[in-house]
Amino acid sequence: MREEKNKNYYAILMAGGVGSRFWPVSTTDFPKQFHDMLGTGDTLIQKTFNRLATLIPKENIFILTNEIYNDLVLEQLPEVTKRQVVLEPAMRNTAPCILYASLKIQKENKDAVMIVAPSDHWIEDEKAFVDNVQQAFNFCEGNNALMTLGIKPTFPNTGYGYIEYNKVSKDPIKSVNQFREKPDYETAKSFIAQGNFLWNAGIFIWSAKSVVEAFKNNQPELFQLFENGINTYNTDLEDDFIKDNYGKAENISVDYAIMEKSENVFVLPATFDWNDLGTWGSLYDKLEKDEDNNAVVNARTLTEDASGNMIRTKTNKVVVVDGLKDYIIVDKDEVLLIYPKKKEQDIKKVLQKVKAKFGDHLG
Repeated sequence: MREEKNKNYYAILMAGGVGSRFWPVSTTDFPKQFHDMLGTGDTLIQKTFNRLATLIPKENIFILTNEIYNDLVLEQLPEVTKRQVVLEPAMRNTAPCILYASLKIQKENKDAVMIVAPSDHWIEDEKAFVDNVQQAFNFCEGNNALMTLGIKPTFPNTGYGYIEYNKVSKDPIKSVNQFREKPDYETAKSFIAQGNFLWNAGIFIWSAKSVVEAFKNNQPELFQLFENGINTYNTDLEDDFIKDNYGKAENISVDYAIMEKSENVFVLPATFDWNDLGTWGSLYDKLEKDEDNNAVVNARTLTEDASGNMIRTKTNKVVVVDGLKDYIIVDKDEVLLIYPKKKEQDIKKVLQKVKAKFGDHLG
């Protein structure tokens, strides 16, 4: 049995996104993190919560989400109390909500170290993940550091940002030279050839003290906005302060707000397999395939001359497919999507057209 969990360990689970490239399953009312996308019996947020709970006391795992998902969070994570659900009354990207949650946590425990992680990613080797997080926590307890877990690239992906680290370092934890925006294909190839570039997975580790200081130094206005409410945090007056002030925050990502501007940034190249589950194609890559290389979730299938398809329906629906290759076939209530996998990035645009023609309730 694992020894008593460290009371200074905290997590912030980011669960506010809509995941519109997973339409028609993922919708504004019911986004992908609350679905069992892999057909395992657990939703993505449940899998992420349980993974973090092997290292972090359950009561120290905070869920950051939009206020419209409050009920979904409490329904899917019954062990979580109202204190742990941090609600954003407006969409303002990742920096404001992370600063707000960090100030709350610091007020509760000045010695807190925390991981900030998306709620909807796929991680294969959970033990390796926990070991990496432990290593990062140890480093952040002893150093004023902003840390991230970087993923070793397996191909020149143009859909991720990259982290360039200092090649000279022999330590497992590397200092970061710079963050690089999503590259074009040739640039991505050159990053991989250089050997000191990692995918930015959006997983951060730091002490409450270090992250609050980074905001104070790099985003003084944003810091002041949320610092003004410090007396209300973790009290009955907090909700009113946040309702009145959250909307005034700048719409800015945590990468841009503090990571790209700070000198004390470090990265640990992760030892676990990772996938951001951003698209139907990335889900297809992670699922087991049938003998014709179709990935099937929930459906019962009869296929003829059909291969490389991603097929998902409600449980046990019979799907007959003949003559389709590399398609996304997803059946959800009043929507059926049959769409080429190679055009999966356009699903967002298709969704807008569907909403314009048939009504917002479909997205």
